[in-house]
Amino acid sequence: MPDSFLPEFELYVLLGIARLGDEAYGAALRDEIDRRTGRPVSVGALYATLARLVEKGLIEQEERGPESGQRGRPRKYCRLTQSGERAVRHSSRMLLRMMDGLPIVRRAES
Repeated sequence: MPDSFLPEFELYVLLGIARLGDEAYGAALRDEIDRRTGRPVSVGALYATLARLVEKGLIEQEERGPESGQRGRPRKYCRLTQSGERAVRHSSRMLLRMMDGLPIVRRAES
């Protein structure tokens, strides 16, 4: 089904949410993606992608006020829905199938 194929950046965001668990919010996601991929992430691109993932039903967001002792605005925390988990598994399997046995991939890992 075509809707289950994810663009690269959406997959990064979903994987970041999965990795961060209960601590998945905007700034933490930006840092995680940048740290793991070396790809700088603009605030606008991240929030547009999060909105798109909500529309697709792949994530849910919950606004939480600052913890006691913290200052600032409430944060929107994200979590994968079941559909989001399925989409990540599907995209990951497709990438692994495409990369399987490619000499260029093995050289890149060295």
